[in-house]
Amino acid sequence: MSCIYKYFIAVALIFCFACDQGKQESNSSWQAMLDYTLKLHQESTHPAEYPFDRSWEEIGPGYCYGPAFGHWDIVHQVFDALVYDPQHAIDQLYNNIQNQTPYGMIPGSFWFPNKALNRPKVRWNSERGLAGHPPVWVVAVDEYVQQTGNKDVLKDFFPALIRQLTWFENARKADDEEGYYYNDILNHRWESGVDEGIRFYNVELGKKACVDATCHVYQLYVYASKWAKELGVDEAFYTDQKNDLARYINEKLYDHHVKSYFDSWAVNEPKQQHLVFENFWPLIVGACPKERADYLIDEFMLNPKHFLSEHPLTTVSMSDPNFEIRMWRGPAWNSMTFWAVKGCIKYERYDAAKLILKKALDCSARQFDKTGTIWEFYHPHGGDQMEVTRKPHTQFNIPCRDYLGHDPFIAMAELYYQIKDK
Repeated sequence: MSCIYKYFIAVALIFCFACDQGKQESNSSWQAMLDYTLKLHQESTHPAEYPFDRSWEEIGPGYCYGPAFGHWDIVHQVFDALVYDPQHAIDQLYNNIQNQTPYGMIPGSFWFPNKALNRPKVRWNSERGLAGHPPVWVVAVDEYVQQTGNKDVLKDFFPALIRQLTWFENARKADDEEGYYYNDILNHRWESGVDEGIRFYNVELGKKACVDATCHVYQLYVYASKWAKELGVDEAFYTDQKNDLARYINEKLYDHHVKSYFDSWAVNEPKQQHLVFENFWPLIVGACPKERADYLIDEFMLNPKHFLSEHPLTTVSMSDPNFEIRMWRGPAWNSMTFWAVKGCIKYERYDAAKLILKKALDCSARQFDKTGTIWEFYHPHGGDQMEVTRKPHTQFNIPCRDYLGHDPFIAMAELYYQIKDK
């Protein structure tokens, strides 16, 4: 069965769910955007070539530095593929770990030849100390296993997970702390994926625990423990590590006055505190208690003064003096919205998940109708996309068009209909 045929069956089923015993909930406005998204997935998929043994999917034909593969972009593309072609999804996840180094680093990004950018051959980060990427791929692997029942793949992915954990322990452990860091706080290489994030300016650089990195390592231990059990391996060490990190996150990275999580250098320094999306990662990975999760959702995520913009969620609180309509300093990234929604669902906050998903899909579809494309990130107030800036100091200062890596629209639509009656 072709990828296209499988996709149209999936979409047909999704929109059948919208008819609730005669009650029409019309979200047909999403249809053209979903069709276009699939088209981009097809256009972005290439035959196997060095350094991959399987067909590979680039970030999107409109990526300004493309063609490229990897970072957490490919994980968001995999969530889409899990709807229409699980084999293509698992192929991308195998590509993701294929070039893991002996010491455990999974390269952050692969850049393929591009004459316009004077790039004659494929290159990637492979040396110690260069940028990796947020290790959220484990979530996609686990969803593939749950969906297909194919646990055999864990024999390949579990060792890769343990090697990556070893790399984090050896290369990203914070000094004199129990947490972990991304090199954003060390050398502004933007390993976290949040390029030029406001958390890292006017701060003394060093190996300091980052809330996002620490939560991502916590999540690695969650899946290490889970997969060890699946494979009949003793999971006690991974479970202990998970529990220790949860304690650290909740005791050392939480401000009881603000009732939010922060990086280690900011948690006791109000002048260094910023209300940013990264503060939600303890909720997203399930590391925080239910009462704290509810507060984060109700008082921050669903608050129009903070993150609930017309196109949710903003990446920086609208109340923060550093909020601006520039890349990771305010605009909405649908991938991050997707992660926030998954966090809400972990805590059975379906009300928040449905509201956020629908607003994001509706606003994205309106922009698609206006511009005929899908964007790297979006104007949080639903305004003109040409008013959104990317990196003013570079030649690429508007969001990329025809961009897949942060727009898992097919997965978002499917998830909405999975939870809409809960």
